[in-house]
Amino acid sequence: MIAGIILLSVVAIFATLGLTAAGVDLTEGVFPTIVALPAIGLPLGFALVVVLLIMSVIKRGRAAKDVSN
Repeated sequence: MIAGIILLSVVAIFATLGLTAAGVDLTEGVFPTIVALPAIGLPLGFALVVVLLIMSVIKRGRAAKDVSN
């Protein structure tokens, strides 16, 4: 899920760059969503990675405590 969000955001960045280079008007149709997607997806992906890291550290700490007892 995390990789999918980040990958989709990166693809949207490259799509925006390519469409801009091709001279497409990005203010109409679905293009504003494609342009805004990285602004939402990348911070969300980063936050989810941080949450995953915290959960992993907590799980490893509990496992180490259980082994020592």
